[in-house]
Amino acid sequence: MPAVRKYRRETSEISCCLKYLLFASNVILWLSALLVLSVGIWAWKEKDMFRNITRLHYIALDPAFVLIILGGVTFLLGFMGSVGALRENTCLLGAYAIFLSVLLIAEIGFCALAFVLKDKGWIKDQATEGLKAFIRHYREDADQQNLIDWIQEDWLQCCGIDGPKDWDSNNYFNCSSIAIGSREACGVPFSCCRRRPQELIKNKQCGYDVRKEGYGLELSKIIYEKGCVQAGEEWMEHNLIIISTSVIIAMFFQILGICFAQNLRADIYTQKSKWH
Repeated sequence: MPAVRKYRRETSEISCCLKYLLFASNVILWLSALLVLSVGIWAWKEKDMFRNITRLHYIALDPAFVLIILGGVTFLLGFMGSVGALRENTCLLGAYAIFLSVLLIAEIGFCALAFVLKDKGWIKDQATEGLKAFIRHYREDADQQNLIDWIQEDWLQCCGIDGPKDWDSNNYFNCSSIAIGSREACGVPFSCCRRRPQELIKNKQCGYDVRKEGYGLELSKIIYEKGCVQAGEEWMEHNLIIISTSVIIAMFFQILGICFAQNLRADIYTQKSKWH
């Protein structure tokens, strides 16, 4: 009776730890992106922007549009990473690594550009133009209105671009609007007002008439007089270490993702070559 040869099947060279770590992290990223994308699409639908795209004045600073773009890019990235890892698809893993690399290079380029142009006023000019658009179209877009109110009241505690006078460029707050009966004429939004101690509900009319000549109260006790550009520069200086650390950590995880994807691809190719 001839001897029966037994062949031992080669064990998998693919690291299960690496595979499922990449899969789990990208599933979390994918679900988070889906939530952000859904909120952005819902916000645009509520504003009926899909049928009235011409109403969008400054698309790059529209909060809903930013959420849609951010959610869409992250959704695609999370999908490629999670499905590529789970199905051991080298094509998706390669696309995932390339996509992450492009994002990483773009981020490094942006940081370098910001560092080079920080003393030339380019960043300040861009921030000024964005705030000008927000002020001009305040009351016309609820999302942009809520954003600038948050910037002025909660984040930077400021008013206008260089000061409260900048609100004169808005039709509702322009002093000439007194002639047409605007109650907000020669005033500022409530988000410019200082919050009083133990105030539970903020007075929405606190900014009325504060820019009128002969206003009886001391302005500095009622509203913020510092402009948001100056307040933003000061905030950046005070939080530079935190911002830099956050950027470095984000880049580190991107590099880690690229390395994981490439190592998993190499393992898959090694296994396939042994089977063939």
